[in-house]
Amino acid sequence: MAVYNYDVVVIGSGPAGEGAAMNAAKAGCKIAMVDSRCQVGGNCTHLGTIPSKALRHSVRQIMQFNTSQMFRAIGKPRWFSFPDVLKNAETVISKQVASRTSYYARNRIDLFFGTGSFVDEQTVEVACANGLMEKLVAKHIVIATGSHPYRPADIQFHHSRIYDSDTILNLSHTPRKLIIYGAGVIGCEYASIFSGLGVLVELVDGRDQLLNFLDSEISQALSYHFSNSNIIMRHNEKYERVECLDHGVILYLKSGKKIKADALLWCNGRAGNTDKLCIENIGIKANSRGQIEVDKNYRTCIPNIYGAGDVIGWPSLASAANDQGRSAAGSIVDNGSWRYVNDVPTGIYTIPEISSIGKNEHELTNAKVPYEVGRAFFKSMARSQIAGEPQGMLKILFHRETLEILGVHCFGYQASEIVHIGQAIMNQPGKQNTLKYFVNTTFNYPTMAEAYRVAAYDGLNRIF
Repeated sequence: MAVYNYDVVVIGSGPAGEGAAMNAAKAGCKIAMVDSRCQVGGNCTHLGTIPSKALRHSVRQIMQFNTSQMFRAIGKPRWFSFPDVLKNAETVISKQVASRTSYYARNRIDLFFGTGSFVDEQTVEVACANGLMEKLVAKHIVIATGSHPYRPADIQFHHSRIYDSDTILNLSHTPRKLIIYGAGVIGCEYASIFSGLGVLVELVDGRDQLLNFLDSEISQALSYHFSNSNIIMRHNEKYERVECLDHGVILYLKSGKKIKADALLWCNGRAGNTDKLCIENIGIKANSRGQIEVDKNYRTCIPNIYGAGDVIGWPSLASAANDQGRSAAGSIVDNGSWRYVNDVPTGIYTIPEISSIGKNEHELTNAKVPYEVGRAFFKSMARSQIAGEPQGMLKILFHRETLEILGVHCFGYQASEIVHIGQAIMNQPGKQNTLKYFVNTTFNYPTMAEAYRVAAYDGLNRIF
């Protein structure tokens, strides 16, 4: 067994692992990256963020073609199968792998493809795919192994009609009717994708409101859009059991309802990938969902071992994971790059998409903050009219007296891009982060960014 010595060993090459490895490498550390796949990128690239967003983009293009009168001159509406749209995602995945592999090569980071597990606090053993065993000894180790869909023991995931958010990428047909159990971010995104392909979707939600962490007005807008998009929502429902048929499934709910469909997509939570790490060898314990606990420096209970990304829980977003990994490495090398990652925008890639930053109305009301609201409805925006994307709005929450921006919430075309303008202004010091910035700044016309100016005027009209 070969033994190699490093300054830092990173386990997992998803966004968190990549952020940690690159930051430590820039500081002059000798780095090893361990990943269970034979390619870098982690679940984000191969199973999660990249495939689902590429799927969404393809479906959105199909929807635009099928609903635009301009395209009728060149053909009738057409419907594509799920495997057809998946081909575009596969192309994007290969490009992402190539780009990320080049990053590791440029930064002289050694790659080990195999299952990593702890021998002791400074040693990771890698069982490589070729059958060889490698031993990596390091001063510091970063756990960035990500997560996987939570699978209850009583659901037969080996059945050909039952999927989770990983295995759905193996779907070889387009179901006529699909049950999605779990209306969190992933469930809502896939509901949009399949609905856009003409599939009748039954979205089963254990709560009384879609994505209840969102501003209620935004959540209600999504619910209204879903109800007009071939999606049947069933709130406050819990499953009792799932019956597998030769050509479909029946979902039995505790309320006594039965739902029959061609397939079931299970989207009810995720669990950290810690089961193969042998963390018990070093005294680290995972919770019931396989997640490990870290402090604000992303250090575990073992001083030289850190954690970042989905494996530590909240917020379980690719964007935050990269910053968490970078910050964990910043704690190791002490180069001033550490920060506790809590300024995290929410990006939900439904059709239309949703994004937000800061407080929502419910939080401000509970905190008794005197706030007001400014809105810009996209149906009145020139750029939105040009793009044929009238759904949605930009909503700014601001302090009535100081005009400080307290929250930005967006539903509709380019929401995940638009929110970053508000985020940038909210992070400005002193009196620069107020509503007046948008009134006193010239925006390109026509743009979606101009919605900030419209919303600012709307808000000021409410108090002056």
